[in-house]
Amino acid sequence: MTRTVLITGATGGIGGALVRAAADRGWAVLAAARNGSALQALCDAVPGMTPLPAFDGSPARHDPAPGTTPLVVDLRAPSRFAESLPRLGRLDAVIHCAGIAEVAPVAESSYPLWHDTLTVNVAAAAEITRLYLPALRAAAGHVVFVNATPGLHAVPRWSAYTASKAALREVADALRQEEAPHGVRVTSVFPGGTATGLLREVRSAFGRPFDPADCIQPETLADLILNVLDMRNDAYIPELSVLPTPRP
Repeated sequence: MTRTVLITGATGGIGGALVRAAADRGWAVLAAARNGSALQALCDAVPGMTPLPAFDGSPARHDPAPGTTPLVVDLRAPSRFAESLPRLGRLDAVIHCAGIAEVAPVAESSYPLWHDTLTVNVAAAAEITRLYLPALRAAAGHVVFVNATPGLHAVPRWSAYTASKAALREVADALRQEEAPHGVRVTSVFPGGTATGLLREVRSAFGRPFDPADCIQPETLADLILNVLDMRNDAYIPELSVLPTPRP
């Protein structure tokens, strides 16, 4: 049976690498992102793109074929997910990669910044997971939350982001216990600096250098995450910390 995985933040550095790696393994990939043009560019670069039938709000369930399906989704509006996301009979994995990482001190962090950060980084992931729990339970599936650098805590000028990632870990830890009776596994991934455009922007905002050669490559992280999903059914990894190899 073809494995089906939903990946959010599909047009980001880590999400895009995961989409490509999962497609290479012959999985049915649901690639979710807000930017339609960037998602289309990803679709054009990944072979086997297959659109889902038009979703009309009916209770009919769709079972994606092998290939990659683009889903234009605005994670800032979780209340619309139930109407816009396709319904699936089973889902083997959800990988939450999407994230906002604005750099600003508390004194300059407006309510909209807090709202968008907590919505995209936490509430959207929780709502997508909630909606797909029946399909995940049917597959004894896996939920992966891509979190922040191991040990990230109380970073000045980054409180909204660090608060959201602390909350995301709490969601993952609670979900892991709640869904164990249903056979659903939950993994939090804590990657160190990864060579993405987002990290470039963040380090620039902090006035720090960015050298992709000193970072984890997105393809490396994608392979590690998919290897977690590929483990035998008798064991799984609840938390995975990944760091760049030290350079002499």
